[in-house]
Amino acid sequence: MTHAKFKICVFGDGGIGKTTLVNRYLSGLFSSDFKITIGADFYLKKLEIDGNKITLQIWDFAGEDKFRFLLPSYVSGSSGGIFMYDITRYSSIASADNWLNVFRKSFERNEIDIPLLCVGGKLDLESKRSVSSDVASEIVKKYNFFDFIECSAKTGKNVEEIFCSLSQKMMEKVNFI
Repeated sequence: MTHAKFKICVFGDGGIGKTTLVNRYLSGLFSSDFKITIGADFYLKKLEIDGNKITLQIWDFAGEDKFRFLLPSYVSGSSGGIFMYDITRYSSIASADNWLNVFRKSFERNEIDIPLLCVGGKLDLESKRSVSSDVASEIVKKYNFFDFIECSAKTGKNVEEIFCSLSQKMMEKVNFI
């Protein structure tokens, strides 16, 4: 049995649910009383996919502008990334270009050569949706994300799928599967 480690960066605007998503994935629990992330938080998750043991190093980045300058140095060595937006807040997906520009600064030749997944959070607030699936699909094409998934950290819908899908892509990229 082989073992691999992958570094995942979770990034996007502040207050959109990045920390809630990561904590739901790690603990299976939902909490809405997280404090603002200062800089970045770091978590580990060990799992097995197709008989292969992998360790995910999950880096949860602060979304506030004042911390954005830290992102390029933290992104170094990443195996994959999750750009997250809030389906009820159009401005959070409109900022994809800004976030990806910051993200690119950490790569040689400014070409992102790792799998990136676009994730729409707060699916439990469907009635307040301001970002349609069509808009998300356009963003996915425009910025070359390999896919997008909508989720709810509150209900748990699609949370596991996000990390499984990205893990599969990272494993394929390094010919691990």
